[in-house]
Amino acid sequence: MVQAIQRRYPQLKITWILGKVEYQLLKHLDGVEFVIFDKSQGWRSYFNLKCALKGRKFDVLLHMQVALRATIASLAISAKIRIGFDRFRAKEGQWLVTNHAIEPQATPHVLEGFMGFAKAIGVTDLTPSWNIPVPAEDTEYAKALISDESQVLVICAAASKAERNWLPERYAAIADYAVTRGYRVMLCGGPTALEKELAEKIQAALKSNLDNQVGKTSLLQLLAILKQASVVLAPDTGPAHMAVTQGTPVIGLYAHSNPGRTGPYTSLDSVVSVYDKVISEQKQGEIPWGTRAKGEHLMELVEVDAVIAKFAQVCEHS
Repeated sequence: MVQAIQRRYPQLKITWILGKVEYQLLKHLDGVEFVIFDKSQGWRSYFNLKCALKGRKFDVLLHMQVALRATIASLAISAKIRIGFDRFRAKEGQWLVTNHAIEPQATPHVLEGFMGFAKAIGVTDLTPSWNIPVPAEDTEYAKALISDESQVLVICAAASKAERNWLPERYAAIADYAVTRGYRVMLCGGPTALEKELAEKIQAALKSNLDNQVGKTSLLQLLAILKQASVVLAPDTGPAHMAVTQGTPVIGLYAHSNPGRTGPYTSLDSVVSVYDKVISEQKQGEIPWGTRAKGEHLMELVEVDAVIAKFAQVCEHS
């Protein structure tokens, strides 16, 4: 969305308020001033934001998050035009701190919802494209792990919540299958205990070998690895969307969230989802587009055979 605006208004000054983790991924973007909002500081995060923006006035605020935290943070931003979601989607009081709204959208992907903000300020080319600068040393790091000629399946196994993770023995089954197809398999992820434990369980269930890079890469190194990958397998998690920005096919695994709304945007045909089945069993009548399914064991409904079939299909077209 930001880069679509930059294409339309190349001289426009853009300030982006974002979290400290996201900043590590995007800090090399051209033409953008970043202000970090560190939510881990509690109430001090709002005070620090207010201090950082003291005395500044903006022409337009794009208020693109509906969480109450973002609505409170927006009070520190002085802007003449304050654009939020349409009234149906402007939850958690967002509509109270905005004076304009984007066009209503019936069943948008999250990306399309964000692009509605660019459209609201006159951007007409809303074709998604991404250019996230990666330092040369990070690209070289990734190429040392995965050469341009290699066939590599990268598995980013962990989501932010354990209930969205697939079973380790099923990840292992896909890894073993990929090896029989001539692929090398690499596990990637962050340094949390949850991710390391899941990686260890996957390795324990394997009949073949894989390269475990969990906890060993920065976000930009991971981004470079995802670019080098032949295909990525992931549940509803950030690296799936990072892979999309690099043009790498993604097999997404979904049970709790509607993949039409939050799936890997350029690989929606490669999603393996039980969401429709689950949500129809949990809800009656008309189901709002963003409704989440509830349950700790829903990912068990995603079958190995369905994922193998999708993997074979992606390999044929890549």
